Amino acid sequence: MAIVLFTDYGSGDLYVGQVKAVLQRLAPGVPVIDLLHDAPAFNVRASAHLLAAMVGPFAEDSIFLTVVDPGVGGARNALVVYADERCYVGPDNGLLSVVGARAIKGDCWRIVWRPEQLSASFHGRDLFAPIAATLAVQSGLPKGWYEHAGKLDVEFGGDDLPEIIYVDHYGNAHTGIRASGIPRDAVLAIGERRLSYARVFVEAAAGEAFWYENSQGLVEVAVNCGSAARLLQLKIGDGVVWM
Repeated sequence: MAIVLFTDYGSGDLYVGQVKAVLQRLAPGVPVIDLLHDAPAFNVRASAHLLAAMVGPFAEDSIFLTVVDPGVGGARNALVVYADERCYVGPDNGLLSVVGARAIKGDCWRIVWRPEQLSASFHGRDLFAPIAATLAVQSGLPKGWYEHAGKLDVEFGGDDLPEIIYVDHYGNAHTGIRASGIPRDAVLAIGERRLSYARVFVEAAAGEAFWYENSQGLVEVAVNCGSAARLLQLKIGDGVVWM
């Protein structure tokens, strides 16, 4: 078992350490894995698709603490979602909906418990982290902490998202499209550019842009020995089209 962190808090900012301090205090000895802290800031839909693409390698008893929550402190609910034997804790704003929609089996509960001290703007530390820690050490939540929801308030569905959803530090642009169903002779259009498929970087000429299936199974736009984001002026939210 491990607690897996997926947030938009930023790898170099002050928030992740505070969340980990709560986890260490309430669930000592439980491994904590930093999956990603640079999820697209405020972009719940892109982050939901990115999360769904990244959960595959984790054990079935993993607990994901997920926070991309621009509505923190507002009317949105807090959730525990079970999807294919993994557990997810986070806001009911669509972030967990792609994972849920693609699961073979799953269910969800609304968190009604609140701590004595709850910051209006830091539910990741004060609400979600204690819930994740409690799930890790007790294999469940105390009665009265939750109520069965059955479905999410915000649903994005399980379909692919034909947009750029993440740009890594190399300048590679991940899309929300699963590559398994895309013919290798398909041409990807981004703005005025038309990109052909290459299996790996070295199959393209140096400085050449192409698309390929990345290690998460997503269609990714890349440049051999260069930055696709810089060359093609790509940003999160840019649409892509197959031709």
